[in-house]
This record gives sequence, structure tokens and C-alpha cells, in this order.
Amino acid sequence: MTAESLAASVGLILAALASYALTGWVRNHALKHSILDHPNERSSHVSPTPRGGGLAIAAVTISGIVLLLALGQVPRNLAMALGGGGLLIAGIGWADDRAPRHQLVRLVVQVVAAILAVALIGGLPSLRIGESVIALGVFGDVVAVLGVVWLTNLYNFMDGIDGLAGGEAITAGGIAGLLLLRAGNGGLAIVTLLVVSASVGFLIWNWPPAKIFMGDVGSSLLGFLFGCLALASENTGALPLIWWVVLFMAFVVDATLTLFRRAIRKQKLYAAHREHAYQRALAPGGTHRAVTVAVLLLNLVLGLLAAVGSKRPVWAWPAVAASLFLVALLYWLVERTSPMLTTRDLIA
Repeated sequence: MTAESLAASVGLILAALASYALTGWVRNHALKHSILDHPNERSSHVSPTPRGGGLAIAAVTISGIVLLLALGQVPRNLAMALGGGGLLIAGIGWADDRAPRHQLVRLVVQVVAAILAVALIGGLPSLRIGESVIALGVFGDVVAVLGVVWLTNLYNFMDGIDGLAGGEAITAGGIAGLLLLRAGNGGLAIVTLLVVSASVGFLIWNWPPAKIFMGDVGSSLLGFLFGCLALASENTGALPLIWWVVLFMAFVVDATLTLFRRAIRKQKLYAAHREHAYQRALAPGGTHRAVTVAVLLLNLVLGLLAAVGSKRPVWAWPAVAASLFLVALLYWLVERTSPMLTTRDLIA
């Protein structure tokens, strides 16, 4: 192990410890000031629980990015995109955790942060899948902004049971970091692994049964950061964006299909509900721990497909198809066991 890699390893361990300590402080602060998530008919928990623990992830990650910039480990534009945009996302998220804000206010802030980040990263001029390169031009910039905004909200939607959002960040993000190291992009790898380390410290408190929830400040920020890292990864030729989609396929498919089905039924898209597959998987007697572990194990399989497909371009399309088929199959199995309510059920 080189001195540089040893220093990086020590730094990541310190980041996890700092996140753990800060999460404990946030929990005490939330209890003292009644920043609690109270259960209702649509909740997956049964007792009031402190929220906003993702503030620790935000503080550690953004501070770490500033330090990495000072050390010359991260390009200035990427640091500004992640740090500046991340502050906006974390700020509105923390404000919403303390007192709910209008959804339009949150959306405006998210769009501004996404536009800022995409401009600094360089947009999305092209997309690589295996040996194919798809030129996108200006259209790619629009897709990039919409994608970052969607992932920011998608991750928030999927933060509904103990350990799931933090575990997703650790497994999917951790594999992405390792693949970036394999590709030789140490800068993107260290930032990605920094996010992972901050999530480890938080997850110790959030593992079932959770002692504190992540809140919008953490879930929205994680979605935003991973979206920006995926764009930067594509543009630098390190790890194509498609493999980030594969790694986060469990979240992408569940959130997108659920939102699409609610839109077809003309339901409010931002209204709280329990129609995601991971939530419905609890209905037949599943536990938070069992569902979370199942998703994390799925991520390991998706990670294997991403590792193989990104290493051998000729296997790219089969790997993408296999990942989509696997996640869709599991979604269908949940639907068979605990189907989403029909319009007639809702009226009744």
C-alpha cells in the first residue's frame, strides 16, 4: 500500500467516525427540539422517530470535498458542482425536515442546483454503452438536468424503511467507487467513497430498528451527488453513466414504475403513500431488516453485472438487459404477492 492510498484509507475511516458522531448529535438535537417523524396510516414505522440524520452525511461529505479540493485531489469545477449544488439541496432538505416547505419551492431549488452542477460538469454531450457512442449535443444537457432532478427526488421517495437509503449508498456507491479505481480515476473514486464513508457512519444509527431517520437533507443530497458523479464519470471516460444506472437499478425501477403508475391513475405524485415495491414487500409479513438486506444483496448481483459489462464492452448490452430483467422480475414478484391498490380499491 502506497503512502497516498494509506492516507486516503485513514481519511475515509475518519469520515465514517465523524458521520457517526454527528448523527448522534443530530439525534439529540432532534429529540430536544421535537424534530420527529410521527407515524400515520401510510408510515412504515410505529413510533415517533427523530429525523434529519442525513445532516451528518451532508456536513461530512461537503467538508470532505472542500478538503479534497484544497489538496488538489478533485477538479475545481467538480468540487463546485458537488459542494455548491449540494449545499442548496441539503439546505432546502434540512429546512423541509424542520418545517415542511411547498413542493414547488423544493423543486425550484433542485432545478437551480441541477443546472449549476450540469453546467460546471460539462453537460452530457454523449452517452457510451459498450462500443456504441450516442451523440446528444444540447439535448444531452436537458437530459442531464432532468436526470439529476429526478434522481434527487427518486432517492427521497425510496427512503421509506430502516437502512434502505443508507445501505443503497454504501453498496451501489461502494461498487461504483471500486470500479472508478479500476478505471484509474482516483479523484472521482475518492469523492464517491467519501459519500460511502459518510453513509456508513449514519447507517449505524439507522440500521433496523432505526434510532434516527435520514430525512430529506440526506436522501435528496445522496440522489443529487450520485447523479452528478455519474455525469462526471461519463464525461471523463472513467465509468460510463449506464453502469451507474445498473448499480442503482433497484431504486430507479421501483421509483419510476411506481410514479408512472400513479400518474396514469391521476394520483398526486408528491402525496405520501405506501405503493413502492419495497414498502409493499413488508405487507406479507416482511421486516425492515429482511427487505433492506434483500435489496443490498440484489445490489451485489447488479454490481457483478456492472463490473463484467464495463470491463468487456462486448458484454455491455447483455449485462444491461440482464440487470433490467432481474429487477423487473423481482418487482413483478412483489406485485403478485402484494399488488398495488386499484382505482376501485382507492374509491372504496
